[in-house]
Amino acid sequence: QVQLAESGGGSVQAGGSLRLSCAASGFTGRNYCMAWIRQSSGKERETVAAINSDGSAAYVDSVKGRFTISKDSAENTLYLQMTSLKPEDTGMYYCAASGRFCYMPLQSYSYDYWGQGTQVTVSS
Repeated sequence: QVQLAESGGGSVQAGGSLRLSCAASGFTGRNYCMAWIRQSSGKERETVAAINSDGSAAYVDSVKGRFTISKDSAENTLYLQMTSLKPEDTGMYYCAASGRFCYMPLQSYSYDYWGQGTQVTVSS
């Protein structure tokens, strides 16, 4: 059974940085994709960054150049380094995963497994 556990959220002022982590367990295949999905109050759920098992990454336009997704395969951990944070980055950030290669990695329906989420709050 795939399990995902996020950590690293918190409160930060605009312009600051945070790094989110997601500890993953239960994957058995070689192909997979993982993502960070944001749910902000009053907004639709949005996949902000995703990465496939081949290392290819994708980002929503609003975070390009500011966020970096990476994975440590040895530690089975997914990261999201967030810099130059803005108030509009505020939201609950979920780690999500699929046991197959994602051809549409920025579509949230690509993911079968979700963590409990970690809150990020950016104040102006």
